[in-house]
Amino acid sequence: MTNYYQKEIETIPREELEALQSERLVQQVKHVYENVKFYRDRMIEAGVSPSDINGIQDLHKLPFITKDDLKDQYPYGLLGVPLKDCVRIQSTSGTTGKRVVAFYTQGDLDIWDECCARAIMAAGGTKKDVVHVCYGYGLFTGGPGLNGGSHKVGSLTLPMSSGNTDRQLQFMTDLGSTILCCTPSYAFSLAESIEERGLKGKIKLKAGIFGAEPWTEEMRKDIEELLGIKAYDIYGLTEISGPGVAFECEAQAGMHIQEDHFIPEIINPKTGEVLPAGEVGELVFTCLTKKAFPLLRYRTRDLCKLTYEPCKCGRTHVRMRKPMGRSDDMLIVKGVNVFPSQIETVLINQGYRANYQIIVDRINNRDTIEVHVEMTPEMAADPNTYKEACEAKIAKGLLAMLGIKVNVKVLKPKTITRSEGKAKRVIDKRNLYTQQ
Repeated sequence: MTNYYQKEIETIPREELEALQSERLVQQVKHVYENVKFYRDRMIEAGVSPSDINGIQDLHKLPFITKDDLKDQYPYGLLGVPLKDCVRIQSTSGTTGKRVVAFYTQGDLDIWDECCARAIMAAGGTKKDVVHVCYGYGLFTGGPGLNGGSHKVGSLTLPMSSGNTDRQLQFMTDLGSTILCCTPSYAFSLAESIEERGLKGKIKLKAGIFGAEPWTEEMRKDIEELLGIKAYDIYGLTEISGPGVAFECEAQAGMHIQEDHFIPEIINPKTGEVLPAGEVGELVFTCLTKKAFPLLRYRTRDLCKLTYEPCKCGRTHVRMRKPMGRSDDMLIVKGVNVFPSQIETVLINQGYRANYQIIVDRINNRDTIEVHVEMTPEMAADPNTYKEACEAKIAKGLLAMLGIKVNVKVLKPKTITRSEGKAKRVIDKRNLYTQQ
């Protein structure tokens, strides 16, 4: 039986949904024009006024906004309400420069909590569940988002935050956690620890809600098998609200975007042209209901495609496929586009677990790429017999996938540092030259 948190809106007929979107878009454009100088200036520059926007059919007339714009307007330049009406901020990690600070009114938080509640119930969550949240808390949106959603559902919520695996496993077994919320890489790390300590029979998990970093279908199958659960994808961005912008249902055939709050578009990342449904391009979002930090046509840099085909769960909101990568995170090595997810697919298909690193360098003006992956338990028992042949087999698989030669090193188990948050998969040493 399908679980809904707000069935009426989650299964609303498309015509009614689009009418609601149009009504909210008109209101939001008026709101930002009147309250955010940055938007008003951009719209005037583009020759657009609120009177030109009469519904979603006019969305394409509005200018795009990028992460650079958010950084340039730090901290208050995009604030859409008086500061006294804001009750919280959340922030990105700021690993590439200035942080992005997103503001929330109480109404914004209520909507975000509802979005996460829909995701938890789509994963089978009810008031009877124990929701184990080990996304990071604090400025990172993962913990607060799923925490608030779990409260809305009425589940017992364990606000564990990330790290301290011993404590995670103690509470998981003692309190009978049934739904696990964390990054897929940390879920995999927890699964390894459960297996090593012989705790699998004491774990009551039935589902996991995993996001905040890219992960492949092959990794999903591994996690599901190791933990004995059904693993659901969740998507979000701090800039938009946080996790819960889109989520998977039991069909596991794409993530339903919460279209009553967010309008998605797919564009050509080079030209900005809006692409038809079914084509791969850059995902763009417009916030319809967020008031404190409203973003219109925000370029996410995530590459994916949308499908409007009916879903067997009964939800009518469009589904986005798992992002295949980011247009700004894509590696160009020896002139070839390389996504970490392609490498992960080869490794997992050959029986390795998702503990790997990709090291890119430039030596004597030539790009090099090296992949480190850990031995399987069978290999570790007799490494001298397997190591060389396995490295050759992986290299052959990567050559077939990428079309370029990759150096491969198979390492002893537990060599690669485990992640308690977002996994650091790529080390691009070429960047060092531009930063000096």
